[in-house]
Amino acid sequence: MARILTYNVHRCLGTDRRLDVARIADVIAECEADIVCLQELDVGRARSNGVDQAAEIASRLSMSVHFHPAMKVEAEEYGDAILTHRPERLVRAGALPTLRGVRGLETRGALWAAIDIDGVEVQVINTHLGLVPREQRAQAKALAGDKWLGDKACVGPTILTGDFNCTSLTRPYATLTKGLADAQRLLKLRPSVKTFPSAFPAIRIDHFFVSREVTPLSIFAPLSPLARAASDHLPLVMEFSIA
Repeated sequence: MARILTYNVHRCLGTDRRLDVARIADVIAECEADIVCLQELDVGRARSNGVDQAAEIASRLSMSVHFHPAMKVEAEEYGDAILTHRPERLVRAGALPTLRGVRGLETRGALWAAIDIDGVEVQVINTHLGLVPREQRAQAKALAGDKWLGDKACVGPTILTGDFNCTSLTRPYATLTKGLADAQRLLKLRPSVKTFPSAFPAIRIDHFFVSREVTPLSIFAPLSPLARAASDHLPLVMEFSIA
């Protein structure tokens, strides 16, 4: 049995407009996760005082970390990370498709780590999709394709997670659930666990998609005052076993 967390940390800027990496680490620590998947991290950016947020959070949690910069502006980076205290190896990190000729879009990416859970290697892919539906559809198609979920190395227990910026009523969701199952649907949770916005969570856009070898046991989002203030998303946590 293990526990995985996905969390859009909003560059560690809280709903109180306070930039606080330690607070984000404290929220994660309270959840006692074995695997931590984070989105919207700043690394070396002036707006967040030049801090390597991925490395700082990993250090505070005593975890290894793999960071992928979905966006680079000279020496400044912004992207996603996978952290764990379990044995692991990075399989892939790369960009996802974007729309040409559309101004103001942030580039997006994904990273994939193989993580040992009690002697079984679990494929964990963390991502953050864009905001435009047509862009999301292209990105979901890429994730389902031969570089990610369709890769020959992506076998056995598999978890795709992150901030998908889309609900269960959308086409990107439908694309991803052709090969994987929505963990909340498997648990038949009523009401579903929502994570955005953190102050009054009403929308389900952070997801866990799992292969048949992964059995979700529980899913929750902490509602403590600390979690509500630390980011504009709540973390989403899944406890699971491997068949």
